[in-house]
Amino acid sequence: MFRRTFWFSAGAAAGVWATTKVNRKLKQLTPESLAAQAADKAIETGHKLKDFALDVREGMVRREAELGGALGLEAPVDPDLPVQRHWAVEAPEPAARRKLPYKSNNRNEDH
Repeated sequence: MFRRTFWFSAGAAAGVWATTKVNRKLKQLTPESLAAQAADKAIETGHKLKDFALDVREGMVRREAELGGALGLEAPVDPDLPVQRHWAVEAPEPAARRKLPYKSNNRNEDH
């Protein structure tokens, strides 16, 4: 009698456990739950990328300071020397600039 009661109780407990386990898994696989999980992963990835970018920027500033010290770029400038500006890109001649309205023969551009 006790043996049957024990096995009946064990079977009922296993059934309840399995049912709750299956219901939890089914709730995790609903579209709303999957969308929330994807959003959480995207936010987590964004935070990791932000931390990485901040680490790279910190390392870049530190390395620029090291290079500036090694090359003597932080040395005081002699006031007697003339200051020369170097432009990375030279401005085009005024005649070479476009004037508005610009008429193009290109048929592929938006009108």
